[in-house]
Amino acid sequence: MHRLVRENDNAPERVKKIIDTLVLDFVHSPNSNARNGGLIGLAASAIALGSPAVAAYLDVIVPPILSCFSDQDSRVRYYALESGYNVCKVAKGEILRFFNDVFDALCKLAVDPETSVKNGAELLDRLIKDIVCELSATYVSQYQPSQSPHNNEPAVYAPNASPSNKAFSLPRFIPLLKKRIGTMNSFTRQYLVAWIAVLDSIPELELLSYLSEFLDGLIQFLSDKSEDVRVATGVLLADFLQEIKQAGSQEEQKKVGSEDTGQGVVVQHARIIEILIPHLSSPEEEIQRIALQWLWEFIPIAKKIIIQFTPKLIAAILPCLAHSISAIRACATEVNQKLQKLVLEAHPSGPEPVASLSDPFTAALPTPHVRRTRYSDVGHTIITSDSNAPFDYQATVATLRLQFLNDHEETRVASLKWLLMLHRKVPNKILAADDGTFPVLLKTLSDPSEEVVRHDIQLLAQISSHSSPEFFRNFMIDLLSLFSTDRLLETRGSLIIRRLCMNLDPERIYCTIADILEKDKDLEFASVMVQNLNVILITSPELAGLRKRLRNVDNKDDQRLFITLYKSWCHNAVAAFSLCLLAQVYEHSANMLQVFADLEMTVSMLIQIDKLVQLLESPAFTYLRLQLLEPEKYPYLFKCLYGILLLLPQSSAFSTLRNRLSSVSSLGFLHVIPKGMSNLSLDSSRRQAASKAEGSSASKKEETIKFHELLQHFKAVQAEHERHRNQAIQTISRASVLKTRRPRYGHASTSNGSSTGSSSKESERVQIHSAFSLAKARARRELGD
Repeated sequence: MHRLVRENDNAPERVKKIIDTLVLDFVHSPNSNARNGGLIGLAASAIALGSPAVAAYLDVIVPPILSCFSDQDSRVRYYALESGYNVCKVAKGEILRFFNDVFDALCKLAVDPETSVKNGAELLDRLIKDIVCELSATYVSQYQPSQSPHNNEPAVYAPNASPSNKAFSLPRFIPLLKKRIGTMNSFTRQYLVAWIAVLDSIPELELLSYLSEFLDGLIQFLSDKSEDVRVATGVLLADFLQEIKQAGSQEEQKKVGSEDTGQGVVVQHARIIEILIPHLSSPEEEIQRIALQWLWEFIPIAKKIIIQFTPKLIAAILPCLAHSISAIRACATEVNQKLQKLVLEAHPSGPEPVASLSDPFTAALPTPHVRRTRYSDVGHTIITSDSNAPFDYQATVATLRLQFLNDHEETRVASLKWLLMLHRKVPNKILAADDGTFPVLLKTLSDPSEEVVRHDIQLLAQISSHSSPEFFRNFMIDLLSLFSTDRLLETRGSLIIRRLCMNLDPERIYCTIADILEKDKDLEFASVMVQNLNVILITSPELAGLRKRLRNVDNKDDQRLFITLYKSWCHNAVAAFSLCLLAQVYEHSANMLQVFADLEMTVSMLIQIDKLVQLLESPAFTYLRLQLLEPEKYPYLFKCLYGILLLLPQSSAFSTLRNRLSSVSSLGFLHVIPKGMSNLSLDSSRRQAASKAEGSSASKKEETIKFHELLQHFKAVQAEHERHRNQAIQTISRASVLKTRRPRYGHASTSNGSSTGSSSKESERVQIHSAFSLAKARARRELGD
């Protein structure tokens, strides 16, 4: 064949007829030996023609050889590879017209089970790589590209790229690569990684511009079962990332006025980020790590693009903060911090969108039970939307709200930190009257994590500090509603109130709550709430300033504060009494004890008095204990303390208070001595001066504080509570009677046991009631004196 073709090289028609005969009669023959002979004949013909003459016949030589790459006979496949190798060696740059077909055929042979075929494919593959590296960027063919199906697909052009007349076309190759990149076979993946690395090593091709077309599939290779594939893919991705960073540096140099050395590679950052985001939630740890690493590198080089993806990035990154692998957690934390810094430093854009009631993010969230009101305004103007804004505050806040449903504490805390930062940056853009954020924040107060609750309270306080008085009052109303319905008061009440007072004005909080509770119809809840507020007021370091103001109610503002609290504190007798002790209005406190004598002394009330005695020993009442050294100046203080002592049954609190009073008994006796016996103790002048000073102080307070009216208010509120308790007891009694009239048959033994237990409980109740009655009678006698 070699001699025959050589003899007719000047007769193209005869040469074509020889090649056609080889193809039709031999390569397409059903006999495998004939096919082998035909393949050898085609190779010999190509060698005989030589370069560049063979270029004119490649359209009839190459396709038959490639078709035999998939022959069922392994020997035919081997001879096809050998023939193809010889043809490519002669054709050199012209074979690039058939690159897609050769590449696809070799891709399929990468998984061939026959060793000889694999070796032959690797040999041909190396030859093709050498040709591509040497000629792909420069070789121009005088013939049209192959008309195979692989070349008929629409070409994919990178930004700023234009059609080229070169034999090798990367835009025409990329669609084929996208098809093959989805393979699950390790050998094929190894083949693809090797070819991508080769193409990337040719600077003129600018493969980086097409990275977004196949990056998704390439990242999936990191989960391959073959370690060789994983390692090769990791190295290739690292090279791509380094090139992206270098491209970013070149872009920065252009911006600062450095000399432009060329057009440069156009990196499609936005499309790459879109590809990376789903991989942040991948179950494969290595894929997650690589995606986070890429984003970490992208933030400084693509700031304007990254900031547009903030909502999607937050949804993907925050769950990684609680990942079980420490390396991924650390990387996610760094990316999150970088992203926060980027958003914080970005200049606020124009008007931002406002969420509506139909917000799908809001619909997916639980909302607290609100029994009194809804938010009507947040104290500022809500801005209309702008779809062209680079940073979407609406979507970001909605995404952060969704993170409250995450099972991991770290994610929920991070979402609250984001909201804190955003509200601090643009308080008028992330909270609308109907966007559902505030109710969700209220509900989050029930979160099992104390760290989440702390940040939630901080955010609520921050939002309230920028709100109108009406909004703040509604916030307090709904907070009380949450306390009353969610058992939150028992578990987190003190923490919530204290943290709010730390971040907001304590007086504003207490006065608003007091005003709401004064009119509250739920008397039992009001009493419990006042009791808790009172303990917080006396013991909490955050309220030291408020205690200081109440301790000396001489000016009008402090008196107004005392009156506001007092009217609400009347829901709880012991709390109102302790408030008066705190404000040093001892005469009014003594008058309140007279009312105590007429009240039913319940177990709850005695327990509260017991706690009050313990509070009197706390640092908050140090001044009060020191005033016991001046009985002539504070006679009503002694009367108050002795009154408490006589109300208490014999208990540890009784002993504590008695010992305290006994320690100053020699002085404490003086204030009850008749005036006519003054010559036995203090001289008249000292006692008169003290009385005059106390009377002057009392008269000043009386100018604004009308204690008589306050006492009447206290009596009225306590009478209402008494009626409420009696109605509750009657209701329980009627229910008990109905229950005994309709016994459940078949439970006789259980009933007997129940009656025995009830008898013992009734006996105990009678004993306690007797002790309380004696204590109350004794208090009436002593206070009457």
